[in-house]
Formats: sequence, C-alpha cells, structure tokens
Amino acid sequence: MKVTLNRRISVGPPRTHRWYSGLAGMRVTKMMRADQSKFNADERMRGFTLMEIMVVASLILIISAISIPKLIQFWQDWQLRSAAAEVADLTQQARMGAARTNSIYPIRFQTNGGLQQVYIDQNRDGALNATEPYIDLPQSITGASGAPNGSGGQPSAYTLVGDTSSGTPFDNSNVIAYSQRGLPCNYSSSVCATPAASYFVFYFSDSRTNDWAAVLVTKSGRSKVLQWNGGAWK
Repeated sequence: MKVTLNRRISVGPPRTHRWYSGLAGMRVTKMMRADQSKFNADERMRGFTLMEIMVVASLILIISAISIPKLIQFWQDWQLRSAAAEVADLTQQARMGAARTNSIYPIRFQTNGGLQQVYIDQNRDGALNATEPYIDLPQSITGASGAPNGSGGQPSAYTLVGDTSSGTPFDNSNVIAYSQRGLPCNYSSSVCATPAASYFVFYFSDSRTNDWAAVLVTKSGRSKVLQWNGGAWK
C-alpha cells in the first residue's frame, strides 16, 4: 500500500535574485536623490529672470509713487508745526524773563538774509542785538501780515472757545510783550497795559503747500500751537 503525501511547493526567485533586486533599488534611490540635490542646487544658482526683475522693479516704482509724496507732505507739515512750536517756546522764555528781571519784553519779527527771524527785544530798541534770544524760521515759512480771512485759499481766523473777551483778538499786526508780572500785553508806544483786552494769535504759512499754523497766547500768558487741517484749527 502506497501513501502519497501532498506538499505545497512555493516557487519564487532565488535568494540571490532578491538581494540583487534590493541592491538595484537602493542604487536607483541614491541616483534619484543625487539628481534631486543637483536640481535644487541648480535652482539656487539660477538667479532671477528678466521678467522677475521687471516685476519687482515695477512694484518698487508703484510703492514709491504712493509713499514718497505722503512722506514729503508729512515732513513739510512737521516742519511748519515745529516752527510754530519754537515761537511758542520763545514766548514762554520772554514771559519768564520779564517776570525774573522785572522788565518788559516785547517779541518782534524781522527779515535777515531772506529768512524771517523772531526775537525777544530785551532792551526795547526795536533791533536784534547779539545777546538777545532769537529763532530763524525755515525759508518757506513766514509770519502772516495779519489774521487770515478764509478767502483765496486762506483758513478762517482762529476763535478761542469759551473766551469772554469783548475786544478783537490780537494778531501779527500787533506787537506782543510781557509785563513785569509775566502777563501778555499789546505793546504800543512803549506802553504795556495789562490785562490785555483779548488773546493773541500769531499766524504762519508755508509757501510750498499753503498750509497754516498758529501760536495762541491766552490773556494769562499760556501758549498753544495750532495747525489748520483744511477744515478747522487743531
């Protein structure tokens, strides 16, 4: 009696064939990685195309065309306000000096070498002397001849809210001075009568932009810088 055993015989590639296949796959993978690295290096060394440079240059020109005029306007506004702030500081210097020396200190304007100067006339001779404090206004900024009237591109005159003075506010057509008590007055004929009939507003304009700034001096002697924003004094 014969007994036959059924066996499953798995048929596949020899072990050596599998090893060679794995080795070939590793080589292919290394070659692909090497090619990718070379491609990345070539991309980094490639630089910019003419089209890319033109796009970037166009963006720079567009941004410059938008931002540069605004920067110039900001600079001019800042310069105008800074000039007014210097005049306000000079008024306070005159106020404290008059009270300290028990004297009258007028503030005057003059033009020297094309520049307008503002100075404290400590000896009241109507001229700027070497020892007297002064400031030079920027070439494009000058004090107005009087209060603006709101026509011809000018702003309206400033009105101090809450002021109960009955007189007309003093402006650039008047000479402000500080008394021995440090109070402002309308200086006329060597007389400084206090308290003043009203407050003082000195106006300044920039010929480049026709923008306006002002220095307010209250009847008590306090100073404040104002600037016209196209619709109101701020």
